[in-house]
Parts: sequence; C-alpha cells; structure tokens
Amino acid sequence: MPASPENPAAPSPLREKTRPDFDSGEPALRIVDLFSGCGGLTLGAAQAANHAGLALDIRLAVDFEQAAVDVYKENFPKANAVMAPVEDYFDGELSDEITETEVKTRESAGKTHLLFGGPPCQGHSDLNNRTRRDDPKNKLYLKMARAARVLEPSIVLIENVPAVRLDTAGVVKTTFDYLEQLGYEVATATVGIHALGVAQKRRRHVLLASNVDSVDPKKILADLASRADDAAFNLEWAIGDLRSLANPDGYDSPPKASPANVKRMEYLQASGDFDLPNSLRPKCHQDGNHSYKSMYGRLKWTDPAQTITSGFGSIGQGRYMHPGAVRALTAHEAARIQGFPDYFTFGSVTKRADLATMIGNAVPPALMREVGAAVIPSLGVQQDEVSLKIEESTAQTELALVG
Repeated sequence: MPASPENPAAPSPLREKTRPDFDSGEPALRIVDLFSGCGGLTLGAAQAANHAGLALDIRLAVDFEQAAVDVYKENFPKANAVMAPVEDYFDGELSDEITETEVKTRESAGKTHLLFGGPPCQGHSDLNNRTRRDDPKNKLYLKMARAARVLEPSIVLIENVPAVRLDTAGVVKTTFDYLEQLGYEVATATVGIHALGVAQKRRRHVLLASNVDSVDPKKILADLASRADDAAFNLEWAIGDLRSLANPDGYDSPPKASPANVKRMEYLQASGDFDLPNSLRPKCHQDGNHSYKSMYGRLKWTDPAQTITSGFGSIGQGRYMHPGAVRALTAHEAARIQGFPDYFTFGSVTKRADLATMIGNAVPPALMREVGAAVIPSLGVQQDEVSLKIEESTAQTELALVG
C-alpha cells in the first residue's frame, strides 16, 4: 500500500471523517495488541486489512491506562479490550512452562495472525535522565516474546524508541534470540516514520518476526528503513485546514501559555524567526552549551514536525509553536501529526493531561499499516477462516452426539 499521495495537492486522508467499516464481514484478520494505548498500531492494522478486503477481529487488546482503553473501545467497539497489566494474561517467565492463566489466554484468543505491541519506552528514552537504560519497566519488552510463545502468531511486531537497543538488560537481543529458538525468522531496524506518510520526524526501533515461509522480515524492514522522506508530508498537508477554526473548543482548543511564553511566541511571530535567541530563553538555556535548540521554537508549514510527545501543548517542551499563530499545538493538530485521521475519536477523554499523554505516547498508525500491507497477502487468512468454520462445525456436531 503506497504511502505517498499521487497528487500532493489533493486533500490529506487525515481529514476523512467517515470511519471505514473495519469490523464487519469475513474473512477476518485476527490480532492481539499488547500495551495497546489508544490503538495506534491497531488502527494501522485495520487500515491494512481494509485495503486487503478483510475485516478485523481484535481478540485481545490490553493496556494499564483506563483513559486509553476507553478511547480504544470507542474506536473499536467490538474489540476484546481490557484495562489490566499485560502480566494478568501472560504471567510466566521466558523459561517457564505455559501457565494455567496463559492456557486460558491462548484458548480465548484462538488462531492469531498478528501479535504486536509497544512496551513502555520511557525507560529507554534519551529524554529520561533518571532511569535511562536501567528501568524495571524495560523488562516488559520480554512479555512480547512470552506472548509469542503462548499464542504462536504468524507475525510478531514490537516497536520502541531507537535507544531500546542500549538497554542494560539486553531486552532486544534476548527477545530476538528467544523468537529464533521458537522457529521465527527475526529482523530489527530503525525506521523513519516520516517516510511512511506521517508529518513528523520520528524514528522507531522495530523488531519483526515471522513463521510464514513467504514473509521475509529482513526484506520488509530494509524496504521501510530505506524509504526516502517525502516533502509532501509536511504540516500544511497534515494540519493546514485547522489554522482558522471559527469556534475552537475541546479537542481544538488552544493550550494556555504562561505570560513569558506568550511574549516569546509573539517575538517569533513578529520577527518571522523559527528559533528563539538566547537572550529570550530562560537563563538555564542561555549558556550556549545546551542541546535544546528546538525548545521554544516555531514550526514551519513546509516541514514535518519534530517528534510529538505528551508535551506538545507547551513550547517549553520542544518545537511546538504553531507555524502561523501565537500558540502551541492543539490536541487535534498533534493527533493529525501522529497520523490519526479525523474519524478516530478521542471523545471519551475528559482530562487534557490524559489526552496529551495518550496522543504523545501513541504509535503512528502508518507503521503497522505499511507492515500489514507487506505481510497480509501471505498469511492465508481466507484458508484459516474456512478451517475455523470446519473446527467449529465439528465441535458442535460432537456436542450434539454427546447430548
């Protein structure tokens, strides 16, 4: 599924307000999404499945944040989405035999085509100076390997920040080696999301594993990692139509700024500059030795944004000043920059902080959309659907005979 628009001047697909019917029909692509957040990876899988003429059957989606699960359910109402620690469903260690809990999880999920997830990445992030590389949550990455053993999916995808490779516990290598022991072909790469059709300079580390002979993870990731950035995917393309809303409120309401930051933004707007001079920065940023040039910066219509984080509503958190207004980005704009189209709704969120966190932590759907487009044709979904119907029919016949 090509990411680049054939006509860069055409309206952005991010403006689509009518949700495709991802849930109905057959055959269905069966997925499990762990550490699901609000559903960025699931949305990408849904888009790829829809493009291939398949429905989406979400056998299990798990996250520990209730607000994110509420949004997930709002957008995927037929999903088996639960608010819980992933350990409640996969409670064994890598070396353990399958536990009773995991047997129940496997029986409930059934045949799984795609298993994917984005384990907590804050402990790996270069923005985290407190527990970087050595955070207990980093080991949650290994739960994806455990889930692969339990569910035996055709494809496994794990995404994280590029710095996950430097984790002191070696979670990537451990997972890589373990999946190979299970019989998967495994590959890793760092992928630029902008090249996949997202108006954002964001890079993600991807581990992709396959037990399908015709699916080559190395080839797929090499293709994604080698794609060139497309200048068409800029902020004008992503949020240009949101620059002048008549009555902005809620999702579109501008974030409030401190008087000092308002003055900084007014300077940038009046001067036409994009980087704040040292004299107008806080004193801790005036020594010239800091590495925070983008902070207090203004975005450009003709460029993609920097990586969107939960701090997108404050220019003190990064280059988040709107390209043409004296304000930071709205939640709607940040969601668009992450790649969420307008039919994806955040209506259940009542707190601005929750909204900022789930949008900032979300995985751009384009990642799973592009991987899905590469693997779905080889998964034999149609044949699996026929086999499942035969198994169900046989089971019903056996029950009738027993009765």
